[in-house]
Amino acid sequence: MLSPEIIKKIKKIHIKTGRIVNTMMAGQYKSVFRGSGIEFEEVREYSPGDDVKNIDWKVSARLGRPFIKLYREERELMVMLLVDMSASGYFGTTENLKMETAAEIASILAFNAIRNNDKVGAILFTDRVEKYIPPQKGSSHVWRVIKEMFTFKPENKGTDIQNALAYLGRVCRKRTVSFLISDFLAEDYLRQIRTASKKHELISVLLSDPGDFSLPEAGIFLAEDFETGEMRYFDASDKKTRGQFKAQKTREYQNALQTLRSADIDCIEVDTASAVADVLTKYFRYREKRK
Repeated sequence: MLSPEIIKKIKKIHIKTGRIVNTMMAGQYKSVFRGSGIEFEEVREYSPGDDVKNIDWKVSARLGRPFIKLYREERELMVMLLVDMSASGYFGTTENLKMETAAEIASILAFNAIRNNDKVGAILFTDRVEKYIPPQKGSSHVWRVIKEMFTFKPENKGTDIQNALAYLGRVCRKRTVSFLISDFLAEDYLRQIRTASKKHELISVLLSDPGDFSLPEAGIFLAEDFETGEMRYFDASDKKTRGQFKAQKTREYQNALQTLRSADIDCIEVDTASAVADVLTKYFRYREKRK
């Protein structure tokens, strides 16, 4: 059974994201993401004005008169949401945890896809793939994806992006538009990202929280790494300690950003204090201009 608090959160994000997609983002997703190409539809007899490049010479030779091949645009997309469910997602110093921000991002993307009659699937991962939701259509399926993100309890705490991308390659034989949503507190994922991006349209979403980069001015306190369980004391009353902490965390964030850019894939930066819809709308506009 779901708690009233969880049900309230799910309903809120369901209603909010549905409204955003129907107003702010109407048409943007469709103009940015298109099907993977064209597919053969039929052969018909040649008519004056038809492009001679489309003549099917084998059929024409067999029947003794010219025929052409007709194609149609393959409009339908398959959208995959790869969502990092590791323990660091349960950190947040604003109104939202990283995990809640990730859920909102996934919901907006899923609603856009469903509105465009595309299929949506999800891979929820930690240091292993915890749950796979096969791609389907329909608003009820979006409800399921949102519900899973708020209620699923992963067994592990760490992050393995390589494994999640390798799993994507195994379950999705056709080209997808895949959004990799994570704070990227992981190592050695560059090669796998490059490999996956050759087959799929891979877009990264780099999550952060303002509290990732600063210590509270609270004297000496004990901090725990959510993913490794490592405990460490900090003297947060010391200005130098706070400065070193900020410099280290900023460096780690910039390293993740640089890794994603060096893989030659798009990176959307989102922090828990951001208006998610505004960030995604800005990205869609950027994609439109780039075309």
